[in-house]
Amino acid sequence: MSNSTPIPKLKVSILGAKGYPYVYGGYDTMIKELGERLQKRGVEVTVYCHRALFKDKPPFVNGIKLVYTPAIEKKSLTQLTHSFVSMLHACFSDADVIFVVNSGNGPFGIISRLFGKPTAINVDGLEWLRPKWKGLGSKYFFWASKMATKFYDQVINDSDEMQRIYLELFNANSKVIAYGANPALSSDASKIKKWDLDRESYYLIVGRLVPDNNADLIIQGYVKSNSQRKLVIVGDVPYKDSYVDNLKSIEDDRLLFTGYVTDSEELKALYHNCYGYFHGHEYGGTNPAMLKAMAYGCAILALDTPFNQEMLQNGKHGWYFDKDEKSVVEIVAKAESTPDAMKTLRDTARSGLTQKYNWEHVTDLYLEVFNQLANKK
Repeated sequence: MSNSTPIPKLKVSILGAKGYPYVYGGYDTMIKELGERLQKRGVEVTVYCHRALFKDKPPFVNGIKLVYTPAIEKKSLTQLTHSFVSMLHACFSDADVIFVVNSGNGPFGIISRLFGKPTAINVDGLEWLRPKWKGLGSKYFFWASKMATKFYDQVINDSDEMQRIYLELFNANSKVIAYGANPALSSDASKIKKWDLDRESYYLIVGRLVPDNNADLIIQGYVKSNSQRKLVIVGDVPYKDSYVDNLKSIEDDRLLFTGYVTDSEELKALYHNCYGYFHGHEYGGTNPAMLKAMAYGCAILALDTPFNQEMLQNGKHGWYFDKDEKSVVEIVAKAESTPDAMKTLRDTARSGLTQKYNWEHVTDLYLEVFNQLANKK
């Protein structure tokens, strides 16, 4: 009989998103993909969930421990107050490492610092530049991102371009760990019949309908094009919004607003069967909607930004348009007149998903960070 003491499990608490298994945005998707893989590798994972969003509140799902914390339910305060309460709870817990997402939670690192808890934060995109955060909101996000570099033990960015920006703006080193993708070669084509669509009879936009994703630019440019195909817009916002109302009031038979598509098989079929996928996201790093487009074999037409250039390997896996309607009209005309080139983009899209975007590799990198932090403790 061996007298060796069993090695204790690594305990990681994750906070800053909506929770698990709630999948609404990029952070929620990452927590699901990463949390499940960490759990399978023997890590004790706790995820903090936004209490108001969960009707049922099981203590465990798929081996992941869930803690439901409250928030002040006001649009601008919900996320921050939820993270604040979650951070306090995590600091009083037996977690070895606390992993936080969203640079808005940067200041809360001072709490974990006081408690001596090792922490990592994934800071995501250039939040302070997003149009929805005007004035004070923009200033807060810039300051919060700077505080993240002061109070957290490890800052994580999801792209090389974001790493460069953090070094330039905040003189702060960060580790690059991208989001992963789940490639799929086929889908159930009958799923798109509910919208009366056929394979390659439409272009696609997927994302929250907020100004920084530029759906307005793409739609207004598309309406001026001569394409006979539909433009399918998947996404919405969970509140009353004049920007969205204005988009939906544009009269053109080619426009189809689906609202949210929560069924993952329907969403996969929409991606997989589109003629081209429009990506107008402007301020993020590695974008999950773009990764899905690559994973599902789309011909990608993307806004020309350093982030999109990085993801599409400087034009190897997609074409770019500028931030004006004329450029959108031109890229539609190009796509319509060169079906063979569009087919080549679709056929080679998945080859752009290098090791960097493999979820198992992403999990390896996070586990390395968490073990290093736990050992420092």
